[in-house]
Amino acid sequence: MVRFSTIAVAVCILATPAFAALKPGAAAPDFTARAAVGGQEFDFSLKAALKKGPVVLYFFPKAFTKGCTAEAHEFAEAAARYKAAGATLIGMSADDIDTLHRFSTQECASKFPVAADPQLKVINAYDNAWKIPSTGATVANRTSFVIDRDGKIVYAFTDLNPDKHVENTMAVVKELQAKAAK
Repeated sequence: MVRFSTIAVAVCILATPAFAALKPGAAAPDFTARAAVGGQEFDFSLKAALKKGPVVLYFFPKAFTKGCTAEAHEFAEAAARYKAAGATLIGMSADDIDTLHRFSTQECASKFPVAADPQLKVINAYDNAWKIPSTGATVANRTSFVIDRDGKIVYAFTDLNPDKHVENTMAVVKELQAKAAK
C-alpha cells in the first residue's frame, strides 16, 4: 500500500473533481489497444506496462484540436521525466489509428504513444465518455489517471483545461517513486 504525504493527499483530494471518472482506489480496467508512437503502430497492453512500473493514462477528446495539441506538447516535453521516474505514459482518444499515426509524430514529437479507441470500449470502461454539447459527438473526456503497479488507480483528474494534467500526474509519479525507493 502506498502512503502519500499530507500534501500529496491534499492535492489528490482537491484536484479530483466530483465529476472525475473512476476514482482513486478503483481497479483500473485492463486493456490492450492499437497505438502509435513516432508513426509506428503496435499493441499497447496495460498489463504489460504495469510490470515495469506505474502508468500515466491520459484521455483526450480529439487529436489536432487546440487543447489536445497543447496537452500533447506538454506531455511530450515531460516524457523523459516520466520515464526517469519509472512510469509509462500513454494517451488515448476515440480517434482512429491513422489519425493518431500523424498525431504521434506531429504533436507528440514521437516521445510517447497514443492509443486509438474508436469504439469507446476503453473510454467507457473508465467511465470517461463525454458528449460534446455543440455537436452531440461522444468522445473521451480530458481525464488523466495514474495507475500503480498493482493495477489500482491512485490519482484521477478531469478538467477540459489541459494546463494541470502534466504537473499533477508528475507530482503523483514522483511520490510513488519516492515511496518505492524507501
